[in-house]
Amino acid sequence: MSWRPKAPPKAARRRGGGLGAAISKLSAVIVILAATVLVGGLMLVAEFNRPGPGARDTEFMVERGASAAAIGEDLAGEGLIRDPLFFRLATRAYAQGRSLQAGEYAVPAGASLRVIVEMMSSGEAVQHAVTIPEGYTSQMAIDVLAASEVLTGDVPETPPEGSILPETYHVQRGMSRADLLQQMRDAHDQAVAEIWAKRAPDLPISTPEQMVTLASIVEKETGLAAERPMVAAAFTNRLRRSIRIESDPTIIYGVCVRAPSRCRNGRLVDAAGNPRVIRQSDMAMRTGYNTYQIDGLPPTPIANPGRASMEAVANPPPSDAIFFVADGTGGHVFAATLAEHNANVARWRRIEAQRLAEERAN
Repeated sequence: MSWRPKAPPKAARRRGGGLGAAISKLSAVIVILAATVLVGGLMLVAEFNRPGPGARDTEFMVERGASAAAIGEDLAGEGLIRDPLFFRLATRAYAQGRSLQAGEYAVPAGASLRVIVEMMSSGEAVQHAVTIPEGYTSQMAIDVLAASEVLTGDVPETPPEGSILPETYHVQRGMSRADLLQQMRDAHDQAVAEIWAKRAPDLPISTPEQMVTLASIVEKETGLAAERPMVAAAFTNRLRRSIRIESDPTIIYGVCVRAPSRCRNGRLVDAAGNPRVIRQSDMAMRTGYNTYQIDGLPPTPIANPGRASMEAVANPPPSDAIFFVADGTGGHVFAATLAEHNANVARWRRIEAQRLAEERAN
């Protein structure tokens, strides 16, 4: 008789078949759930990246401390997104753990949720230019901050003369005036330290403060960038030879300090407020700044010099010039001797006389 394996009990067969069916059903459920999650995720990604409803470029302000929910509501109210809920979900997906930053944002027409979230989480806010021209006094700089529509907060007290760096600063709307002023002062301190460290070894000035003061006079003496080194050289030569600087801008600044009613925006004015030239009474006024009356430098700067003027003073070019006078073209002509200077002055007076005659004729 041949041998045959015994069949398993019927109960065992039933138990084995039930477990397999359960596993099969569970696998099917998992596959369905995974497919559902995948499809849902793909739909979310598509929603996050599809063009938004904004019909035009829009400036949108995110207030400091605003939540993603509040920002989403405001965006929806402006018609820039469709649903605040999707904005919150997009924030979780694309902000990379960063908070949405306060500021003014230029949201382009049709911007997607992803574009808006990445813009706000990275702080790509609109930058506004606030320019302090070279040669502005500290009060004139404060007036610029006060007039700015993008800055906020109280107008700070006027800082010491020559303590800020004139240049164009790029700021976000809502920055405080006090914070920007501090940034200007910090920029000045850094520039002075860098320039002073690289100064020529034989200067007739001994402190960074003196460098700033002399640079402020250079700044006010010429509006031509190319002339700053030569003006700095002439003044440096005068200091080396113990010759008074004799700079007209120091007369004007002293009058503005001592008699503000005679001055407006750093210029002398008459009783009607019209600009005027320096008078003998101005030259005779004892202000402490008039370098026709005092030896050496004034007690403080007379304006805020830019980096170029400070660099010119710290490293003036080789020159024998100690005199200069206007040349009639907006610049100056330099001289090493008094005779040469007197000839230049005579030439300038002829140019002035001819110009005045032409004005009267017209």
